[in-house]
Amino acid sequence: MLLVLPPSETKRDGGADGSALELTGLRFPQLTAQRQQAVRALTRLSKSVSASAEALGLGPTQRFEIDRNRAVRTAPTMPAIERYTGVLYDALDAASLEKTARSFLDRHVVIHSALLGPIGAGDAIPAYRLSHNSRLPGLQLRTHWREPVAGVLGAHAGLVLDLRSESYVALGPIRPDPRHLYLRVVSVGPTGQKKALTHFNKRGKGRFVRSLAAAGIDHADADSLLAWALANGIALAPGAPGELELTV
Repeated sequence: MLLVLPPSETKRDGGADGSALELTGLRFPQLTAQRQQAVRALTRLSKSVSASAEALGLGPTQRFEIDRNRAVRTAPTMPAIERYTGVLYDALDAASLEKTARSFLDRHVVIHSALLGPIGAGDAIPAYRLSHNSRLPGLQLRTHWREPVAGVLGAHAGLVLDLRSESYVALGPIRPDPRHLYLRVVSVGPTGQKKALTHFNKRGKGRFVRSLAAAGIDHADADSLLAWALANGIALAPGAPGELELTV
């Protein structure tokens, strides 16, 4: 089973002393060339404060984000699952999981970085700033990532559950396959009508992944996952073709 998470624009500072980004050590090493190109483009952009602010949509109080990008090759690293913060990652709270649950995340969770493509939860990365809609010199993120990312995700032989936002799906969609499914988070209103969520969407995804990690089951297919959810009081059900719905 592979769980594909979106990244977060907010990231924790710090990292292990003496560490630095090692592109060849990241999950899916077949993406190394694309990662090198993206890092080079970000490094070029970071030489100009004004160009960086415009390309990344940064305000005057976010100069530190440009400094982060300037140091992306040499800054200390930490596991990706700890680097990202925000609603989803706060709800997941990987740091509080027991060792076996944390190992589950390292094996089964990938995070789709705009800079590095899909990376493993345990991959060591620095703090940086780049979003799905950022503009890099000489590199369009959607064109750059779409086919390579679709290829590595599509090559997974088992269940793939896509928890990304639609903007990150556009950077590398999962290909049609009965084992590759998109997770949509919804709520049910007083009249029984379902509606998509934003803030609670992220929190629901974080709690769902935490429950999966705590259970530690490598589900082979959607039927196994649905049966587990039913037994544990999790409102997961088939949705539109190619989708599962999580009601929160």
